Amino acid sequence: MKRLLILTTAMSLGGSVAATANEALQKLIDDPSQWAIQTGDYANQRYSELDAINKDNVGGLQVAWTFSTGVLRGHEGSPLVIGDVMYVHTPFPNIVYALDLNNDGKVLWKYEPKQDPNVIPVMCCDTVNRGLAFGEGKIFLHQADTTLVALDAKTGAVAWSVKNGDPAIGETNTATVIPVKDKVIVGISGGEFGVRGHVTAYNMADGSVAWRGYSMGPDSDTLIDPANTTHLGKPVGPDSGTNTWEGDQWKIGGGTTWGWYSYDPELNLVYYGSGNPSTWNPAQRPGDNRWSMTIFARDVDTGVAKWVYQMTPHDEWDFDGINEMILTEQTIGGTERKLLTHFDRNGLGYTLDRVTGELLVAEKFDPAVNWTTGVDMDPASATYGRPAVVAEYSTEQNGEDVNSTGICPAALGSKDQQPAAYSPKTELFYVPTNHVCMDYEPFRVSYTAGQPYVGATLAMFPAPQSHGGMGNFIAWDGKEGKIKWSLPEQFSVWSGALATAGDVVFYGTLEGYLKAVDANTGEELYRFKTPSGIIGNVMTYQHGGKQYVAILSGVGGWAGIGLAAGLTNPNDGLGAVGGYAALSDYTALGGALTVFALPN
Repeated sequence: MKRLLILTTAMSLGGSVAATANEALQKLIDDPSQWAIQTGDYANQRYSELDAINKDNVGGLQVAWTFSTGVLRGHEGSPLVIGDVMYVHTPFPNIVYALDLNNDGKVLWKYEPKQDPNVIPVMCCDTVNRGLAFGEGKIFLHQADTTLVALDAKTGAVAWSVKNGDPAIGETNTATVIPVKDKVIVGISGGEFGVRGHVTAYNMADGSVAWRGYSMGPDSDTLIDPANTTHLGKPVGPDSGTNTWEGDQWKIGGGTTWGWYSYDPELNLVYYGSGNPSTWNPAQRPGDNRWSMTIFARDVDTGVAKWVYQMTPHDEWDFDGINEMILTEQTIGGTERKLLTHFDRNGLGYTLDRVTGELLVAEKFDPAVNWTTGVDMDPASATYGRPAVVAEYSTEQNGEDVNSTGICPAALGSKDQQPAAYSPKTELFYVPTNHVCMDYEPFRVSYTAGQPYVGATLAMFPAPQSHGGMGNFIAWDGKEGKIKWSLPEQFSVWSGALATAGDVVFYGTLEGYLKAVDANTGEELYRFKTPSGIIGNVMTYQHGGKQYVAILSGVGGWAGIGLAAGLTNPNDGLGAVGGYAALSDYTALGGALTVFALPN
């Protein structure tokens, strides 16, 4: 603890300098003509004030121009637009292109890292990457092999690079990074290889480490202050990151951090979620397995956790908690509050007070969810904040080598990492979802560094008693915890959504359609089929006085891993290959950027 307090004091001394280090980026984020950060803004709302394209004219959209990335497999994330330049990334080998918007997307420079292809089989669920970041004149790329590289935004020259992990023990990267103040905050992938998750803040100027906070381990590793870090309003106490683990299992405990990050400048807190505990066989890791499956609120300057909330203690289903945290200011219970809304893989939509971590709402955002009857919302209860597990769908209670059937949702969750959007005009969240269930059979597995550490066999299929499809696109009221409208889709909606001031919401489908719907009613206003299935995130920008909408297409990711990697065994891809076998009837591999605009 003494080490932690010394670190906290030392880091705080630089706070006043850091506070002004990234004002230029904040101005870009605030300018709707740009798309300067993957999440649209620090609040992760994915909302644009642009309204030249609106619900009355969006039906007239046309393709303005296209760009081939030259890479197959899954294209997640979106381009960035900074001034007159668009920055585009690819999945492995993680090529970066700078395109001149004044010259029909002419390539200004190209960066192609030389990575060891042996990293590919260590990546869990396709070779995706969720995009680039910008700050202080640099483009930041976190490569598959965990190399974090800073490129000169004008030339593509490498300013600095640093290794964030070791693929030899299963550490890889699929996520974007978040630049905040004078730091770049970076996560890690590899929970299926027994990696212990962590978040690291690197100094933007030179790549040196500012702090690193682990998901589990001693307080000095997790950067948890036992007396002042709270869980549901109460101090977590000493050794919270080890005392719900058996022996040293926490050292290979998972809790990886490959999702999205948001930031509140007023509170100086960064928010993110940790993933599943390792192994997927719950019998091998008795206890709550803290702090896997947890929402973290950390001080940006020091990394010290202000509060935590564990959503799925002792996860038995691989319900990673890494999905985005969307920050809003709304009136709830008659009081204006700073809120955090999170749509978890476990099928529950949460709303918390992001200042204190108080739990306000926890409701199912897919009616098919059956593994729990709900979360105990009584603060006086001994089980406050915990979901009640239905014994029939408990993979541990049913036992090792027993196939638990009909669990909803499947391991890829009612929503995976594909980010939702929020419109302050409607006060609704627009959520891409998976309407998928599974059979799950855990088995005994031993740990070997760099080898898969899963311990379960899965099969996936559409939820029963439904429209027969595997996805929905929904509008959600985060204050009430209710679905306002729902659009069924044949396959999971694996694209990130975009909401605009024009009362239009955009999303993509696994078959390859870009769709535009009315933000208030869900009425479909436009669709266009792009060259490949869409798992990228829709973005918008303005150039030359004209609004554009852009999307990366290129089928892949967990849902599309069968197509992306040429897999045919139904149980491959951790069960996804069989569930999405019909996808090959509608789309094929391809990496392309498609940019839309209204005709002149």
